[in-house]
Amino acid sequence: QIPLPTNVSRFISQLVVATHPENSPSDLVRRFVRYGASPRGGQAMVLGGKILALLNGRYNVSFDDVRAIAPAALRHRLLLNFEGQAEGITPDALITDLLQNVKAPTPA
Repeated sequence: QIPLPTNVSRFISQLVVATHPENSPSDLVRRFVRYGASPRGGQAMVLGGKILALLNGRYNVSFDDVRAIAPAALRHRLLLNFEGQAEGITPDALITDLLQNVKAPTPA
Protein backbone atom coordinates (compact mmCIF):
# COMPACT_ATOMS: atom_id res chain seq x y z
CA GLN A 1 0.00 0.00 0.00
CA ILE A 2 1.31 3.43 -0.99
CA PRO A 3 0.36 6.25 1.40
CA LEU A 4 -1.19 9.42 0.05
CA PRO A 5 -0.26 12.36 2.30
CA THR A 6 -3.15 14.61 3.28
CA ASN A 7 -1.55 17.64 1.62
CA VAL A 8 -1.17 15.76 -1.67
CA SER A 9 -4.79 14.61 -1.46
CA ARG A 10 -5.85 18.22 -0.88
CA PHE A 11 -3.78 19.33 -3.88
CA ILE A 12 -5.50 16.75 -6.10
CA SER A 13 -8.90 17.95 -4.92
CA GLN A 14 -7.94 21.56 -5.59
CA LEU A 15 -6.80 20.67 -9.11
CA VAL A 16 -10.04 18.86 -9.93
CA VAL A 17 -12.17 21.74 -8.60
CA ALA A 18 -10.00 24.23 -10.52
CA THR A 19 -10.87 22.51 -13.82
CA HIS A 20 -14.39 23.91 -13.48
CA PRO A 21 -14.70 27.42 -14.93
CA GLU A 22 -16.81 28.81 -12.09
CA ASN A 23 -14.20 27.80 -9.46
CA SER A 24 -10.91 28.20 -11.30
CA PRO A 25 -8.01 30.51 -10.48
CA SER A 26 -6.98 30.16 -14.14
CA ASP A 27 -8.16 32.82 -16.57
CA LEU A 28 -7.76 30.33 -19.42
CA VAL A 29 -10.00 27.75 -17.77
CA ARG A 30 -12.64 30.36 -16.96
CA ARG A 31 -12.60 31.54 -20.57
CA PHE A 32 -12.30 28.29 -22.55
CA VAL A 33 -13.73 25.37 -20.51
CA ARG A 34 -17.36 24.39 -20.54
CA TYR A 35 -17.16 21.36 -18.21
CA GLY A 36 -14.33 20.35 -15.92
CA ALA A 37 -13.18 17.01 -14.58
CA SER A 38 -15.32 14.76 -12.40
CA PRO A 39 -14.12 13.06 -9.20
CA ARG A 40 -12.80 10.24 -11.38
CA GLY A 41 -10.13 12.67 -12.56
CA GLY A 42 -8.95 12.86 -8.96
CA GLN A 43 -9.04 9.09 -8.62
CA ALA A 44 -6.92 8.78 -11.76
CA MET A 45 -4.35 11.20 -10.34
CA VAL A 46 -4.21 9.28 -7.05
CA LEU A 47 -3.64 5.94 -8.78
CA GLY A 48 -1.22 7.40 -11.33
CA GLY A 49 0.70 9.18 -8.59
CA LYS A 50 1.06 5.93 -6.65
CA ILE A 51 2.34 4.16 -9.75
CA LEU A 52 4.88 6.91 -10.46
CA ALA A 53 6.07 6.83 -6.85
CA LEU A 54 6.63 3.07 -7.03
CA LEU A 55 8.37 3.30 -10.40
CA ASN A 56 10.73 5.89 -8.91
CA GLY A 57 11.47 3.74 -5.86
CA ARG A 58 9.50 5.82 -3.39
CA TYR A 59 6.82 4.69 -0.99
CA ASN A 60 4.61 7.76 -0.89
CA VAL A 61 3.07 10.11 -3.45
CA SER A 62 4.60 13.56 -3.92
CA PHE A 63 3.33 16.80 -5.44
CA ASP A 64 5.70 16.19 -8.36
CA ASP A 65 4.03 12.83 -9.03
CA VAL A 66 0.66 14.57 -9.22
CA ARG A 67 2.03 17.29 -11.51
CA ALA A 68 3.55 14.65 -13.79
CA ILE A 69 0.39 12.55 -14.07
CA ALA A 70 -2.12 15.42 -14.27
CA PRO A 71 -2.03 15.86 -18.07
CA ALA A 72 -2.69 12.17 -18.72
CA ALA A 73 -5.39 12.01 -16.05
CA LEU A 74 -7.22 15.21 -17.01
CA ARG A 75 -6.74 15.97 -20.72
CA HIS A 76 -9.68 13.88 -21.88
CA ARG A 77 -11.84 15.07 -18.98
CA LEU A 78 -11.95 18.75 -19.96
CA LEU A 79 -14.67 19.79 -22.38
CA LEU A 80 -13.85 23.04 -24.16
CA ASN A 81 -16.49 25.59 -25.01
CA PHE A 82 -17.00 26.90 -28.54
CA GLU A 83 -14.51 29.72 -28.07
CA GLY A 84 -11.82 27.32 -26.86
CA GLN A 85 -12.36 25.04 -29.83
CA ALA A 86 -12.36 27.97 -32.28
CA GLU A 87 -9.13 29.36 -30.77
CA GLY A 88 -7.44 25.94 -31.01
CA ILE A 89 -6.81 25.74 -27.28
CA THR A 90 -5.56 22.34 -26.15
CA PRO A 91 -6.43 20.66 -22.86
CA ASP A 92 -2.69 20.30 -22.19
CA ALA A 93 -2.25 24.09 -22.36
CA LEU A 94 -5.08 24.50 -19.86
CA ILE A 95 -3.63 21.86 -17.53
CA THR A 96 -0.20 23.52 -17.67
CA ASP A 97 -1.83 26.82 -16.74
CA LEU A 98 -3.73 25.13 -13.90
CA LEU A 99 -0.55 23.60 -12.51
CA GLN A 100 1.00 27.08 -12.44
CA ASN A 101 -2.04 28.67 -10.77
CA VAL A 102 -3.00 26.02 -8.20
CA LYS A 103 -0.46 26.08 -5.40
CA ALA A 104 0.35 22.99 -3.38
CA PRO A 105 -1.00 23.28 0.18
CA THR A 106 1.44 23.64 3.04
CA PRO A 107 1.53 21.14 5.89
CA ALA A 108 -1.10 21.72 8.57
